[in-house]
Amino acid sequence: MMPLRFARQLFVSSRPVSWINTAYPFAAAYLMSTREIDLMLVLGTLFFLVPYNVAMYGINDVFDYESDLRNPRKGGAHGAILDKSLHAPTLWASGLLCAPFVVYLVVAGPPASWLVLAFSLFAVVFYSAPPLRFKERPFADSVTSSIHFFSPAVYALVLTGATWTPQLVLIIVAFALWGIASHAFGAVQDVVADREAGISSIATARGAAWTVRFSLVAYAASGVAMLATTWPGPLAAIVALPYLATVWPYRSVDDADAATATRGWDRFLWLNQFAGFVVTLLLIWWGLFLS
Repeated sequence: MMPLRFARQLFVSSRPVSWINTAYPFAAAYLMSTREIDLMLVLGTLFFLVPYNVAMYGINDVFDYESDLRNPRKGGAHGAILDKSLHAPTLWASGLLCAPFVVYLVVAGPPASWLVLAFSLFAVVFYSAPPLRFKERPFADSVTSSIHFFSPAVYALVLTGATWTPQLVLIIVAFALWGIASHAFGAVQDVVADREAGISSIATARGAAWTVRFSLVAYAASGVAMLATTWPGPLAAIVALPYLATVWPYRSVDDADAATATRGWDRFLWLNQFAGFVVTLLLIWWGLFLS
């Protein structure tokens, strides 16, 4: 395959609509902690924006190939179906794109940050890759997926030497619960394709309806956790409401009809933009007037 065609496939595989979901937590946590725009902020944000997602989703598409072939939603915003001839190049590209950023972050960061970065990258690789393949370990799959999104924020906080207050811990817990809920709901739409491919997940193990209800509980718990933070943190609890409204209609979906949840998942992808907007306004409010 020509380089431009491979680059296009890699781009689609990396889910560009979701890039902001990993770059934003790092950038926001770093900026709120340091109040500075420096090289570490720029390179760290770029790393979590592109190479991190190329690796996370590229590795996933390589090892989920058999399931993706049976999944009608693949081939666009939900990810590419990578031809087998692209599997090895994708894995190489993932490593090579990440390597220079990781080297810089390790050299420039304190030892404690190395552990967090290693943990984050470990989750990126072994969510999909054998022998651990957490993606096929029910409940561990949702937790590991959540790590992909809240760990960049944790990394930024450790990198900058932030003070871990109970309020800050609650914010990270709320973010982690959001990630768990989102993964669980996302797994519902793939129940049929995953079972046909022999792939296990929280949804194939517990069923579509149970998993949707689990997602609802996790989203609600995320909002409740934010209610316990200091002002204006409780206002962020409102972010949970549109997610709950989106997931609620599927609470009794049958396994055979689980693919209908894709309509809710399509709305979820754009809800993330709304959530980011609300959180940004609250961070600006806190940064300008309350910190």
